[in-house]
Amino acid sequence: MAAFTGAASCLVLRGCHEQWLLLGWGRRLCSGGRRAAANARTHFGFQTVSEEEKGKKVHQVFENVAEKYDIMNDSMSLGIHRIWKDIFVHQMNPYPGTQLLDVAGGTGDIAFRFINYVRSQREHQVRQKLRTHQNLSWQEITKLYQEEEHKSLGDSHVVVCDISKEMLKAGKQKSRRLGYSEGLSWVLGNAEELPFNNDRFDIYTNVFGIRNVTRIDQALQEAYRVLKPGGRFMCLEFSHVNNSLVSSLYDLYSFQVIPVLGEVIAGDWKSYQYLVESIRCFLNQEELKELMEDVGFLKVEYRNLNSGIVAIHSGFKL
Repeated sequence: MAAFTGAASCLVLRGCHEQWLLLGWGRRLCSGGRRAAANARTHFGFQTVSEEEKGKKVHQVFENVAEKYDIMNDSMSLGIHRIWKDIFVHQMNPYPGTQLLDVAGGTGDIAFRFINYVRSQREHQVRQKLRTHQNLSWQEITKLYQEEEHKSLGDSHVVVCDISKEMLKAGKQKSRRLGYSEGLSWVLGNAEELPFNNDRFDIYTNVFGIRNVTRIDQALQEAYRVLKPGGRFMCLEFSHVNNSLVSSLYDLYSFQVIPVLGEVIAGDWKSYQYLVESIRCFLNQEELKELMEDVGFLKVEYRNLNSGIVAIHSGFKL
């Protein structure tokens, strides 16, 4: 126990030292990475790298963290990420028959919530239908329930698309463990070059993944392409905090605690250091809104949660 405490103290001190370096220079490095984009340079956390190198590095990060991804999400956010995702799906408000593409959805958190939500909506429809047929016999009611049981999703389907084989593997294992199979498929694919036809999906979602994309504008164009006319783009992403006190506490927690948790729980300091840095380098709420509008999305809006620690962005292909 003493050895563990000593090791953890060393890790905290290391994180503290890095924090002051990174907080002092991080945003300057990020902005430099954006300015260099014309020369095929971008940012990987607070490093400036080539676009090709970033793609490989991000891919490796998620290959590394896949096995402990869900545990780390709970540990880093104290479970709050579950509430954010619940809010996100309720704002999505999918109806039975919805075709959803969940990009960067590896472990299935949004897919499973989508299935649960649609099933609930479908059950409500069945109850409403029965209320309008008060003269049915109990045999007819039983038969109707049996028929509807085989269509619990009302032809809804969710495709989980992720660039990481390990993340998809973790998601498939989780789906089997939790009993999800109907209306669900898994596809290996890149957000910047989706392996789907035009005008296919009703809703496109991306949760905590779009900031890791090398060319965000290209990913948004692909989202627009695969959505049906009238389709909706939604993403949930870490954003810029609009409260100075919350921002200070959030920075301290992010740089001192999260990499330590990554080392202790997942044995991977560097991947979680990158994830913290990537949040600071990501577009703010207004910048992402403008980029969505540039691609062609209309009725674009965002909703801050927890003082802007995360934000839900929404737009339509009209």
